[in-house]
Amino acid sequence: MTRPAPHAVARLRTERLARSLKPFVARGSRAERCPHCRVQPTHCLCAWRPQVEANAAMCLVMHDIEALKPSNTGWLIADVVPETHAFGWTRTAVDPALLELLADPQWQPYLVFPGEYVAPQRVVEEVQLAPGKRPLFVLLDATWTEARKMFRKSPYLDALPVLSLTPAQLSRYRLRRSTRGEHLCTAEVAAMCLELAGDLRAGEALDDYLDVFSQHYLAAKRRLPLDLNDALHQRLQTYR
Repeated sequence: MTRPAPHAVARLRTERLARSLKPFVARGSRAERCPHCRVQPTHCLCAWRPQVEANAAMCLVMHDIEALKPSNTGWLIADVVPETHAFGWTRTAVDPALLELLADPQWQPYLVFPGEYVAPQRVVEEVQLAPGKRPLFVLLDATWTEARKMFRKSPYLDALPVLSLTPAQLSRYRLRRSTRGEHLCTAEVAAMCLELAGDLRAGEALDDYLDVFSQHYLAAKRRLPLDLNDALHQRLQTYR
């Protein structure tokens, strides 16, 4: 199988590892993993990666070690959405390439964050584009506590409209725990953004890909077999 070129999150992970002074150790990080899908080789996900198009783009602003975590779902977004950008976040500096992306006239950026934490005049609930613009969704990829800190301490994002989402269901993500079921993982948020932007097929593909990733990841962890002919895998085949 021909392997695609490393996407933005994979490149960010490589850069972050190069700067590490000691090996990164997280839950599950010691297991052998496929370098392309981060699942153990016995349950590799690569053959199920969707091939879809999207008009919208994603900009992931990732907390320091997010790109290193095997369970990070920003990686899945970059697998599915062809135009995904990824930047590491620090409190004291901002990547000039991120500022250049946000200022690029082809994009209409939206910072995706709960409206309850934002001045009402910044909040929007729909994607409305000016002529010649494409949506660029800026997602803070971190734990909820970290994301709030990133939101407060990133003044270069203050001028962006804030897209506030109202999820119709609780999070389905099973690889990390949250004390609040309405807190969606990053891939779930991205799928909702794609649907709002009219990229329905890409949003559905990302939702299904997240579910299959969780299934493969947990089955590998528990040493369980997979049913590759179940309804979920059959749906993913339609995106290939």
